[in-house]
Amino acid sequence: MQKKIISLISVLFLSLITSFHVIAAPTNTSLTERPDVKAFIQDMKRKHHFDEQLLKKWLGQAKIQSSIITTMTKPAEKKPWYKYQAIFLSPQRINDGVTFWQANKAALAKAEKEYGIPPEIVIAIIGVETFYGKHAGQYSVLDALVTLGFDYPPRSKFFLSELEEFLLLAREEKWDPTQIKGSYAGAMGKPQFIASSYRRYAVDFNHTGRRDLLNNVDDAIGSVANYFKVHGWKKGDPIVFPAQVQGDKFKTLIASKSNPKPDHSWQTISQSGVKASADPKKLQGQSFALISLEGTMGPQYWLGAQNFYVITRYNHSDHYAMAVYELSQKIKEAYKQT
Repeated sequence: MQKKIISLISVLFLSLITSFHVIAAPTNTSLTERPDVKAFIQDMKRKHHFDEQLLKKWLGQAKIQSSIITTMTKPAEKKPWYKYQAIFLSPQRINDGVTFWQANKAALAKAEKEYGIPPEIVIAIIGVETFYGKHAGQYSVLDALVTLGFDYPPRSKFFLSELEEFLLLAREEKWDPTQIKGSYAGAMGKPQFIASSYRRYAVDFNHTGRRDLLNNVDDAIGSVANYFKVHGWKKGDPIVFPAQVQGDKFKTLIASKSNPKPDHSWQTISQSGVKASADPKKLQGQSFALISLEGTMGPQYWLGAQNFYVITRYNHSDHYAMAVYELSQKIKEAYKQT
């Protein structure tokens, strides 16, 4: 009886081990054998006349990276404002912004003349995005877009669209898409344009015959300025003002953190218990968004005008727009002292 029990246990144990190996063994199935990837390939072939075998070759080299999804779920913009602010207003980022201005004075002046965008704003965008081109990203853009497009359901539609745009961009620019590096979200170059923005807003600012945001500083400067102009930047208009609040009525006016549209007239805002630290002449006839940010001593309030909203079209975050604005002002102040 004891031998039968031992024998039965041995059989069960071997069965368990065998089952474990069947479950745990890595699959050799290519990404291009997935039904959703197959459908994408056929769609690209039908809509854009891509070569099917070439798409299979490229996508077959892409890798799903769980680290990209982890990073996507924990963006810096979710930090409290006072922690986010500290990342971008360091002395080095300010000083390097001044150096960038000095090194690219002619291109920045040309961008201001052609597009109406102040140099400090263009510099601050590039400074926040890539520390003036030093940190443009080490992820495979193809891996990032494939991972987020096929295995990140919350934003799958958006990233599949960006994967489509990226492959079109690669064809237009004669890139090997497997060799392009960028951010975990697939943004590229010194100003971190996603593929759709690259195709729509990048410019050949120094007339070399190519729009090169990966290596060319002039093109990066001109493209950022063009992006802002197209999205409605108003030359000479205000960006944002500090504000003070009283009572409770103002709370109904606080803007969305991802979409702070300037929907309220100054008259409506002022009648809701909000005061601004600005010349009243600059406020009359303007519309604003009431911005609330988490400071170390409690909430901070600001009035964001149209140009503040335009900054959030680059990255849909009031934290981002405020960081760009404050960095731009610090750089401008420091540049004047050189």
